[in-house]
This record gives sequence, C-alpha cells and structure tokens, in this order.
Amino acid sequence: MISKAAEEDDLHDDWLHVNDKQEIVDKNGNPVWMTGINWFGFNTGTGVFDGVWMRNMHEMLTEIADHGFNLMRVPMSSEIILQWKRGDPDPSAPKINDYVNPELKGKTSFELWGLTLKWCKELGIKIMMDIHSAQTDPSGHTVNLWYTDKISFEDWLESLEWFAKTYKDDDTILAIDLKNEPHGKGDDIQKGNGAKWDGSTDKFNWKYAAETAAAVILAQNPNLLIMVEGNEVYPKEGCDWTYPSFDYANNFSPYHYAWWGGNFRGVKEYPIDLGKYKSQLVYSPHDYGPMVYAQPWFHDGFTKESIMEEYWRDNWFFICEDKIAPLIIGEWGGFWDDGPNTKWLTYLRDLIVEHHIHHTFWCFNENSSDTGGMVGGGFREWDKNKYGLVKPALWQNADGKFISLDHKIPIGKNGISLSEHYS
Repeated sequence: MISKAAEEDDLHDDWLHVNDKQEIVDKNGNPVWMTGINWFGFNTGTGVFDGVWMRNMHEMLTEIADHGFNLMRVPMSSEIILQWKRGDPDPSAPKINDYVNPELKGKTSFELWGLTLKWCKELGIKIMMDIHSAQTDPSGHTVNLWYTDKISFEDWLESLEWFAKTYKDDDTILAIDLKNEPHGKGDDIQKGNGAKWDGSTDKFNWKYAAETAAAVILAQNPNLLIMVEGNEVYPKEGCDWTYPSFDYANNFSPYHYAWWGGNFRGVKEYPIDLGKYKSQLVYSPHDYGPMVYAQPWFHDGFTKESIMEEYWRDNWFFICEDKIAPLIIGEWGGFWDDGPNTKWLTYLRDLIVEHHIHHTFWCFNENSSDTGGMVGGGFREWDKNKYGLVKPALWQNADGKFISLDHKIPIGKNGISLSEHYS
C-alpha cells in the first residue's frame, strides 16, 4: 500500500524552475526539454477536446504519449474556467460520441477536464494551460486583448487565480500561458484596444498585465512556470505609441511588425519582472510560415539565415542568444506543401533542435483551418510527413527512447521516466 505521504510526494515531484544559466531544470537541477503539442477544444464551446465527437479520448491521449510528446498545451477560455469555479451548468452538452466514449457519457466539461488530468498523469503527459481567449468562442483568439466587454480584466485575473489555487497540489500542470497572442496595431493601441508593451500601468499594456497576472498565480502556486507571449508591434526608433499604424503622408511604417504574440522587442527596455519569482519566467513566441500569411521575410529565395537576420533574432531569438530567459515556442506548425511552407518548417525545426528550444507544435487537431493538424482522416491518421519532421525535435535519449517530464512515469510505450534518464 502506498502511504499518503508518498502520494503527496508524487504530486510535488515534478515542478520545474529556471536556473542562473536560463535553463529549465527539475528539482535536482537537471535540465529538461519540453517538447509538446497543442490540442484545442475547451476554448471553442466543444466542452472537451475537439475530435472526441469522433474518437475515443483516452485512445487519442495514449497516441500523443506513444508518439513522444511530453507536454500538452491545452487552450481554454477565462469564461469556461469561471463557469467551473461558480459551478454553472455547461451552456450546451459537451460534444462527445457516446458510442466510442461510453465512459464519458453524461459528464460535464469540468468532469471531462478532471479525467484529462487523471489520464495525462497515468500516461506521463504534463500540461501547460493556455488562456486562449477571454470568452468561449472558436474565434475568440482573434480578439486583441485578454479582456472584453463580457469578461473583464478582473475576471481574467479571477480565472487564473482560481485555476492556480485549485490545482496547486497537482504537478501534472507545470505551466500557465497567460494569454494567447496579444495583438493590435498602432491605431488599436491609441484607442486602448490593442496590446502595447511599455512601462505604464495601462490595463492594455501587456507587460503590466502579465506581471499582474503572474503575481496572482504565483501567490497561489509559486512552482508554476509562467509563459509570457509577446505582442504584435513595437515602435521604431524615434517613434512611440502615438503614431498611426502607417504614416501615409511620409510613406513610412512607424512600427516593427511580427506575428501575433511574436514581438518581444519590448523586453530589451522593459523586461518582465516577476520579483522573487524570476525563476519561473519563460518567454513564449509564436511563429508561422508563408501559408498562414506571406510576411515580408518570406521573399523569393529566403533561407534560414535570412529569416534569422530579418525577423527571428530581433523579435525573439535574442532572448535565447543573450541568455535573458528560456524560450518555449508555444505554437508553430502548418500545412505540408513540399514548397516554401515545408522549407520554413524545416528551418524552424532545425533551429529548435540546435538550441534545444522548448516548443509545443500546433496542433493535434485536424480542424485547424490555416495549418491543418498532426492527424487527419477523422482524427485517426497521423501525418507521416509532419510527424517525421517534428520527431527529431522531441526529447529522446541515444537509444531513441522518449523522455518524460515525470520522474516516475515513462512517456508512452517507447519512453522512459525522467529519473531513468538521469540515473
């Protein structure tokens, strides 16, 4: 029989922290590599992961573990978390297929989330919870800010505080991504409806908001990693936030542009300050290829080196290069085209491997309209091209065994535990 003390040790064994070398390490100071995948649905109104309307949820989680993904980024909304806190009923029944998921029949979204934690723990999968949107909405991620007319700034903080407090004793959840892809251009920012990054206490200043949210979370659980994304624009030298998105009179762009959540130029002058909890800070850019949007750095003949010089280094790679903080690329992915998009995927994969950058691939879901997913064919068929590309960027030992972030539980059928790896 396992003692209660031993059970409690199991729940507190796997917290991660950042050391002075800006490495993410386990309780023994051993470096880890978080190499994961995204699976959305709790943010969209599905009330569970998308695809559970077709396949067995436990089987899909098992496949994720067996394919070696040791971390799962789970998009949610502040609204659904507040619904759980207040014990409100689901707005609509979770979209599950009772025939292939008989064990899920009649369960609420909160109960389904509880099963997610249970099964992930058994499979060796760790979780990063991501506030993907304020409101539960499949298009909620397109909203610029972390609050809306319906879900206030204070509601956002309340959802994070409750989540951190509720799961403070379960190290299945290692991290919280404060908000997916804060964004907005100069014109939005001047109206208070876009994410800026400066030293002010304006509630639409992402630096201020992120530090405020982190303090609320870490007061409940000081062991959680805090993932802070970037914003979209940053003023060029000689310009400030009062400039329009584009100066047509002078045919001049006053801002440096990036992917939503991908601009960290503000870190140079206004780094995130978590005070005594600086050991929990991780910056989290998102990066995509030309099939999502034909950014100017995807010109004819682009190379890995040209993207580095024209985009990656100045927007986020300097954080890794200068050892300011660890990075986790919270989203990267896209369609396989045997062309420019595949070339970009390969370049970023190689960068991730070379520098052991933490990452969570976007995404498991086949129903991501602008990227596709790791699976297709009714969530049944793994994309051999995509998985073949990502597999070298999954944490493995010299024998090809996938390495878990759990000290005791191996990741999937071809994995080992963290303790085994460091034994």
